[in-house]
Amino acid sequence: MRAGDSNFPTNRRRFLKTAAALSVLGAAGASSRHVRTAAAAEAAPLSPPNEVIQKARAAALEVLQPSQKDLEHGLELHANSLVFESYGFAPRAAVDGQRIAKAMEAGASEAELNDLREELPMIRTATDPAERKEFLEAFRAAGVTCVFQNAGEEGNDPLRLIKRLARFTYATDLLRDELFKAATPDDIVAAKKQNRLCLYFTANGVPLRQQWNHVRDELGFIRVFHQLGIRMMHVTYNRRNVLGDGCGEATDGGLSDFGRAAVAEMNRVGVIVDVAHSGWRTSLEAAQASQQPMVASHTTAAALHRHIRSKPDEVIRAICDTGGLVGICCISGFLGGEGHIGTFLDHIDYVVKKFGADHVAIGTDIAYQSRNAAAEAAKIPKVTGAPRRAPRWEALWPEGSLGGRAAPSLAWTNWPLFTVGLVQRGHSDDVIQKILGGNILRVARAVWESRA
Repeated sequence: MRAGDSNFPTNRRRFLKTAAALSVLGAAGASSRHVRTAAAAEAAPLSPPNEVIQKARAAALEVLQPSQKDLEHGLELHANSLVFESYGFAPRAAVDGQRIAKAMEAGASEAELNDLREELPMIRTATDPAERKEFLEAFRAAGVTCVFQNAGEEGNDPLRLIKRLARFTYATDLLRDELFKAATPDDIVAAKKQNRLCLYFTANGVPLRQQWNHVRDELGFIRVFHQLGIRMMHVTYNRRNVLGDGCGEATDGGLSDFGRAAVAEMNRVGVIVDVAHSGWRTSLEAAQASQQPMVASHTTAAALHRHIRSKPDEVIRAICDTGGLVGICCISGFLGGEGHIGTFLDHIDYVVKKFGADHVAIGTDIAYQSRNAAAEAAKIPKVTGAPRRAPRWEALWPEGSLGGRAAPSLAWTNWPLFTVGLVQRGHSDDVIQKILGGNILRVARAVWESRA
C-alpha cells in the first residue's frame, strides 16, 4: 500500500495512535527535539504503550537520533507498508506458573513439564484475556502485518514438529478475528488491506519418516506438512543431519545426496528452502541445487562480522542467484560491533549495496516477552538437588558463539524505528518497502505458484 492510496491518512492515524507514536519518550531519556513531533502530538491523547515498549523505543532513538523529518516520514512509511518478517516469533505469553506447579505436584514427568513450558507461551496469547491484550498491543506497536512464524520445533521428527504447529494453529483459530493463519501470499496482502494480523508458518526442520525404506517414502511428509500450512523449512539446524551439515559443526561436508532430493521435493511441493542454520558449504550447495528462490531467513553478513550464523559473500551471492534473499536478524552477538540498531542497519546496507535491494529482508529471530513472565515463573517450585538439564541434541553452539546481552534498541516492537533508520540511511521508499516485506512476499509468491 502506497502513501498515495485513498485510505493513507486513516491508516497513518491508526498506526500512530496504536503505537502511541513517540510522545512519551522525552521522559525516557531521548532528546526532546527528536520526539516532540506532530506525529507524537497526534497520539498524545491516547494511553501510551507499556513501559517495556517505551524503554525500547527510547534506546533506539538514543542511537538513531533522527531528525523530525526522518522520524515522521519513517513512521508514515512504516504504517502504510506491508510489513512481512522473513522469520521470527509472534509475541510470547507468560507461562501459567500455578498450572506447572500443580503438574509437578501431581508427579508429571520431565517430558510433560517441557511440553507445558513450550505450549503455554504459545496458546495463552489466545486463552488468557490479560495475555491476549498485551499480545495484541505489542503486535500493533510493531506495525507488523505478518510473521513467518517458527511453528515447527528444531529437528526432523514429525511428531515433535507437529506439536508446535498444532499450538499455533489452535491460537490462530481462537484469535481469527484479529490474527489468522495465512495459507497463501494473497492472504497476507488481504490482511494488510483489512488491518488484520497473520502468521505464515515455517518449520525448523524437514519432517522425515526415519524408516529409511526409500527416498520418496522418506520425504513424503514434506507434502503433508505443506498441506497443514508449513510454507518454509530449515535444511538443517545447528547439527549435522542426513541432509547436510549445520552451522555448529566444526567441518562442513556439504549437502548430501539425500539433501539434494529433499531440496528438489521442497521445490516441487512449494516449500521455501531455508539455510539460516546450515553450514556455509551446505548453504552454498543447497542454493546451487534449488530451482526456486530460497533463503537464509535470519542471518547476518560474514563480511561485517564472522559468526557461525552469518553467511559469506559467496553464499549470499548463490542465494541471490536463485531469486532469493537473506533476512538480517536482531541478535547482537551475531551482528558484532556495537550490536545495536545501528549495527543491524549496517548489515542491511551491506547486502543492499553488494547484492541489490531485491535480496534482503528482516528476520529478527527474537520475540516480545510478556511482562508477566517473571511473576509466573516465580510460582514454579524450585527443585533442590535436581540435576542440571543437559542441552538439547539440536542445540550445538560452539563455545563463544551464543550469549551476550540483547540490545534494547533491537526490541521486536521497534520495527517502526527500523524503518526510520532505513530512511536516515538514504534508502528510497520503494527500496524500504521491499526490505520491510515486499521481497519475502515475492519469494513466497514465486514458490507458492510453482507448486506441483
